[in-house]
Amino acid sequence: MATLIEALVSFFLVGGALFALLGSWGLARLPDFYTRLHGPSKASTLGVGGMLVASMLYFAARGEPSLHELLITLFLFISTPVSAHLLVKAALHLKVRSVCPLPVEDNQQKR
Repeated sequence: MATLIEALVSFFLVGGALFALLGSWGLARLPDFYTRLHGPSKASTLGVGGMLVASMLYFAARGEPSLHELLITLFLFISTPVSAHLLVKAALHLKVRSVCPLPVEDNQQKR
């Protein structure tokens, strides 16, 4: 039983680390604000979520279940989309340039 838990914890830790790495790589390499926002808001959230799931499994297997990790995961998965949405709305309001034309600009050019 212990080896199954260790394998699951290792799987979630490695998977979470890979998602966090991809998210930070996307933040550094993508060309503009809108595409850069996907790195930390999507992949890094899954990365931290995977690491928190691994922590929950580890401490539950030791007989010391903790609700801290569950609360952190819930807060993370609720607050990240909201903050990303607010950042995009502010960027649209400030007319931050994008690599792709924005839908408003595309409609104005067709007139």
